[in-house]
Amino acid sequence: MTAPSTNTAKPATGILALLKTAFVNALIALVLFSLMVGVRTEAGSDGQLTYWTRFGELASLVAAVFGGSIVIDLLRQWIGPTGTEKLIPPAVQSGMSFVGRYLAPALLIFTLLVPVIFYDQRYILDLAILVLTYVMLGWGLNVVVGLAGLLDLGYVAFYAVGAYSYALLATNFGWSFWVCLPLAGILAAFWGVLLGFPVLRLRGDYLAIVTLAFGEIIRLVIINWQELTGGPNGVSGIPRPSFFGIPLDNSDDGLAAKLGIEYSTTHRIIFLFYLILALALLTNWVTIRLRRLPIGRAWEALREDEVACRALGINTTTTKLTAFATGAMFGGFAGAFFATRQGFISPESFTFQESALVLAIVVLGGMGSQLGVALAALAMIGGFELFRSLETYRMLVFGMAMVLIMIWRPRGLIGHRAPTVYLTQAQAISSDLVKEGHG
Repeated sequence: MTAPSTNTAKPATGILALLKTAFVNALIALVLFSLMVGVRTEAGSDGQLTYWTRFGELASLVAAVFGGSIVIDLLRQWIGPTGTEKLIPPAVQSGMSFVGRYLAPALLIFTLLVPVIFYDQRYILDLAILVLTYVMLGWGLNVVVGLAGLLDLGYVAFYAVGAYSYALLATNFGWSFWVCLPLAGILAAFWGVLLGFPVLRLRGDYLAIVTLAFGEIIRLVIINWQELTGGPNGVSGIPRPSFFGIPLDNSDDGLAAKLGIEYSTTHRIIFLFYLILALALLTNWVTIRLRRLPIGRAWEALREDEVACRALGINTTTTKLTAFATGAMFGGFAGAFFATRQGFISPESFTFQESALVLAIVVLGGMGSQLGVALAALAMIGGFELFRSLETYRMLVFGMAMVLIMIWRPRGLIGHRAPTVYLTQAQAISSDLVKEGHG
């Protein structure tokens, strides 16, 4: 007797598994979105809490999760456990490598031309300055997290130190931006070293908790030390930067009068744009140069395995302190620029949310990848503005996007873990060197 065919049972079992997974995902979405979307509360005019329901929108989201789960599972079964070589044809891979080779120069050229292309659009210029500020912060944190592998959740503390250092020095002593800028970086690096000493023996979650506490300590000190920092009122009247001593205003000594051109408020915005671009490029250049030096290779060794790093004779104390100090210095530079651009700073600008945003930029872009961090900053900061019309759904959209990226690209948009220095070809070792007592 022949065994009965089971071909009809396999599709049924597969369909049941798909429906079961989709139902579980939809149930989880229902629980999560019930209070976020389904029921909304607000304080009424009489002080009592009022609420209203949006069950139709909640049902649409749950149905989208149900259908999306089925589609994703079908795509996984269709693609199968294939490798990258089979999934992406060689022609497409060569095209992607060609695009990747020229993407960074193309972005740099476009960035240089942004003030020319959007000269009369103040909103785009301000947004570009904000994006470049977060690019610089991301590149600074990338030294600590991406290269040295030290999880830092309090990076906003160095951002605040740089901002308040410039604000206090400029308002109390009348020093110019160009004098205060290196001082802000030095002071931020000093606080980075102070943070590094208590965490020399910590790693992983414990390191993250201590750095998070350090960021909150700095913020609370700023709030409570009212005699120095102004407390919750902040510091106002921060001087604007000058073009090496020449003010960018409408006076007879201004830059426009000296050049014989008509004054426009856009001139100062364009100057700020190129200033933050120069600072960001300086951060990128210094980081790339440091990666090729022994200290950069020590950072990468520390990131991969601290025990093996110690076994190689690398001083992990110096390695960690230099990583914290370098990243903090770039954060201080960005903070000084933020203070001079805003003209006013307060503790509300340096909350944990800023640290989380910069860390998300580094992780999503790819830890250790300079180009990936820049693309992630452009996507996250520019994308927030692009989806501003979604209002309450904006954070939900970005949360889902981050989850999808972490699923499909766990190492970020452009994952880069290759060592900076490696042997291109194997080297033969003489047998005399591996004998007992010689190797």
